[in-house]
Amino acid sequence: MGTHYQGSEKEVKTLNAFIKLMRASESINNRLNRHLVEQDLTLSQFGVLEALLHLGPLNQKALGEKLLKSGGNITLVVDNLEKSGWVERHQNPEDRRSMLIHLTEEGEKLISSYFPQHVENIMAEFAPLSNEELDQLAAICKKIGLQSPDNNSEDS
Repeated sequence: MGTHYQGSEKEVKTLNAFIKLMRASESINNRLNRHLVEQDLTLSQFGVLEALLHLGPLNQKALGEKLLKSGGNITLVVDNLEKSGWVERHQNPEDRRSMLIHLTEEGEKLISSYFPQHVENIMAEFAPLSNEELDQLAAICKKIGLQSPDNNSEDS
């Protein structure tokens, strides 16, 4: 279902594209989140574990920037992961004011064993797309995501 807004052709097309993008995103996230719940993980917790697995120890600010989350949100996520025994905070040897978040052995085991299944689940979600369509989708999403917040041109 598209928009019922009675605007210009460009407005209606843009709103319809936005609605489809948001619905597709929500549908994919809902299906993928079901798999995360089975692992007793939230999406944010998974994001932190995955970032630490692939990037190594990071401070909370860097984790927040990677996951597009606020400092307070990341603190809560890391606190919960620490309570579960999946991460630890260690003093940053290069900056004593900063703590680095590290995977514990148990956390690394969890994310290392689950990540391949997560990739399979994502592959299944995108299976209807050809390689060319995947490239096009990636380019379009990047183009939208990287535009300047003050880019309000009428005819872009």
